[in-house]
Amino acid sequence: MKKYGDLRIPILPPLCAPEQLAEEAAAAVREILAEAASANTARSYASALRYCAAWYQGRYGQPFTLPLPETAVIQFIVDHLARNRASALVWELPPALDAALVEAGLKQRPGPLKLSTVSHRLAVLSKAHQWRRVANPCEQPTVRHLIARARRAAVKRGERPAKKTAITQAELARMLATCEDTLTGLRDRALLLFAFASGGRRRSEVANAELSDLRRVGERAFVYHLGHSKTQQAGPSATSTPDKPLLGPAAEALADWLAATQLTEGPIFRRLWRHRVGDRLSPASVAMIVQRRARLAGLEGNFGGHSLRSGFVTEGARQGIALPALMAMTEHRSVGSVVGYFQAGGVTDNPAARLLGDAILVSSPPRPEDMPCEQVADASADPST
Repeated sequence: MKKYGDLRIPILPPLCAPEQLAEEAAAAVREILAEAASANTARSYASALRYCAAWYQGRYGQPFTLPLPETAVIQFIVDHLARNRASALVWELPPALDAALVEAGLKQRPGPLKLSTVSHRLAVLSKAHQWRRVANPCEQPTVRHLIARARRAAVKRGERPAKKTAITQAELARMLATCEDTLTGLRDRALLLFAFASGGRRRSEVANAELSDLRRVGERAFVYHLGHSKTQQAGPSATSTPDKPLLGPAAEALADWLAATQLTEGPIFRRLWRHRVGDRLSPASVAMIVQRRARLAGLEGNFGGHSLRSGFVTEGARQGIALPALMAMTEHRSVGSVVGYFQAGGVTDNPAARLLGDAILVSSPPRPEDMPCEQVADASADPST
């Protein structure tokens, strides 16, 4: 017992040694990070690190350990990014190692990787170094400069990010027409309209949609509470609008699906086996449903789960919906991001292209034979003609 003035504070034996506490705290931090990360993020990080480890061991014949030397990161970049040499694309990955990575299932096909893939794997490597609190070679000026130059070179070669084809109102109508009055058709119709009408929801958000977050408002409306999204990892912020309305046809399709399945709790959208309702859909299954309905509708393009998101933004812009209203539905936090989803399609629909209207008529210049002789002489002396 120790006395501090009138206070008597008992002296207790330490619960654990400081070094033990540090280990337990580190384990707790890892658990918090693992729980906070989305399943997709965790999978992509694990896949990227597996590939980097296999490449490193195959390239250097040594175990993959952090920190990596800066030269190894530079080697990773030049091994996987194509560059021009004498009008031909070349890269440095040895063919034998390339074939071994493909055979191991770590690489889809032989050849260079896309710039976006290399950038993602470098970002994961960088994050791994940060977590270990070791020197981070990915942040070195040489590495950052090399990636910046590679990005510029890719643009000059005409490489562009592959975007999913937008599903706007016209395409959506054709896809909905393929949804028959079966349980599968009712689910797919409700899913397509839910994803589109609630703001172009991501496929993971559709797969994770819960009945507990859905409430009916009147006869032809629902409100869905989006408590978690890619841009709101910690829940809705003060500037977000988590309640997403589902009106008209979207509400009717959702009501039909819920009435047919008698679902009252758990995931909204489920797997189906004949006439039996199963567990929740995976994000990949949501994308497959979109692709299947697009194929049945005879649509041509590169369709996927993000097609509904880019289609919502594109359709909203075509109809003149104010950007803040669109962003409130999509949960985009920057104007640049939401504009990146816009696919003009018919560029002549842009109202900014009609600033002149029909007020200014552009007439052809007079022909020399119609001009007086002195004007023809003046025009020929003018260096601008």
